[in-house]
Amino acid sequence: MSTSTQINSQDGFNDRLKKLRRSHSRLARGYNAQVGRDGLIVFRPRRRRSGLPLRGILLTVAAFFGFKVLVLMHLGEVTYTERAAELMNGSAAEQIGGWLMQIDPVTAAIQAQIAPLL
Repeated sequence: MSTSTQINSQDGFNDRLKKLRRSHSRLARGYNAQVGRDGLIVFRPRRRRSGLPLRGILLTVAAFFGFKVLVLMHLGEVTYTERAAELMNGSAAEQIGGWLMQIDPVTAAIQAQIAPLL
């Protein structure tokens, strides 16, 4: 065997080892076992979840708008606007709350859809 062939086979071997180590490290973080049609059990690594919990963020935003609509419908538009304006004259945290609690197009649209039902 020539030296260049030995180097190439060694590189291929190292590549296979690297791939095997990567596969084992992914399986160590969790796996799903599936039985194929031929009865062979195949272990596949679990898919990584996004670092950003998108579903939780969307549910929080939806709950916030739902809360705004509930308060708006309970107080009425005039009283709601007055209270949001009062918050705008307070501390920095109250000003942020007042800005967030303003009647925006999304809140108005949801309120317009729900109002006939009540």
